[in-house]
Amino acid sequence: MAMDDPKTLVSTDWLEAHLRDPDLRILDGSWFLPHMGIDAKAAYDEAHIPGARFFDIDEICDTRSELPHMAPPVEKFISRMRAMGVGDGHQVVVYDQKGIFSAPRVWWTFRLMGKTDVAVLDGGLPKWIAEGREVEDMPPVLRDRHITVQRQASLVKDVTQVAHASKLRDHEIIDARPHGRFIGADPEPRPGLRPGHIPGSKNVPWDSVLTEAGTMKSPAALRAVFEAAGVDLSKPAITTCGSGVSAALLAFALERIGHRDHAVYDGAWAEWGMFNDLKVATGEA
Repeated sequence: MAMDDPKTLVSTDWLEAHLRDPDLRILDGSWFLPHMGIDAKAAYDEAHIPGARFFDIDEICDTRSELPHMAPPVEKFISRMRAMGVGDGHQVVVYDQKGIFSAPRVWWTFRLMGKTDVAVLDGGLPKWIAEGREVEDMPPVLRDRHITVQRQASLVKDVTQVAHASKLRDHEIIDARPHGRFIGADPEPRPGLRPGHIPGSKNVPWDSVLTEAGTMKSPAALRAVFEAAGVDLSKPAITTCGSGVSAALLAFALERIGHRDHAVYDGAWAEWGMFNDLKVATGEA
């Protein structure tokens, strides 16, 4: 697979070369865990890649749900994208301020809505800035753009479907949380959640798919990471995490190795860990 793939991952060199393309739309998809105390929108306002719009994961979501940043209804996604000037015929590139963490959640949201011309910026804003590339603090000029959406229901799973998969073991359930949280040794950052993991799931911590420099590992190295965790890549996959953000990073990694049959458990541990009637496992997978 080529390094620059406008449907999955592009380099900073690629983005700079296409920065002035009229049909390019750049999104800052930064999001941080609540306990980190970082205001992603304020950081975007201070410095962002020229022309970037801010994609607010906590607002472009289903605010009717009590669970955090569940996937937005189709109508809301259309409304927000039109207002941001993102629509049909655009190549979208998403980055985040951490490197690669939350940008794949935005990539997955576009995929869920049937939009495939969307890529994640490898290394994100940290790599862009470290290389001395241009940033600005000016808001972009927005022009309404029509967008056509066709929701891909196969890319998302609900709690009933995940419980079924856990019982039948006909899917690989892959958990992106840090190992301490997966085995139940470390507390969850959200109060009131039980420790542990979904029975039968495997642990691939989100940062294990990245290099030390914060870029995506090669497809061959990604495959080795999943296999080392005991993941059977011949099975369909369901990725999960704390609240559906880093689960999308694992879905993105699966896409990079050519594993197309994957879905995100959107409710994630924020939902599963809440209900006592759902079984929980602790210790190693």
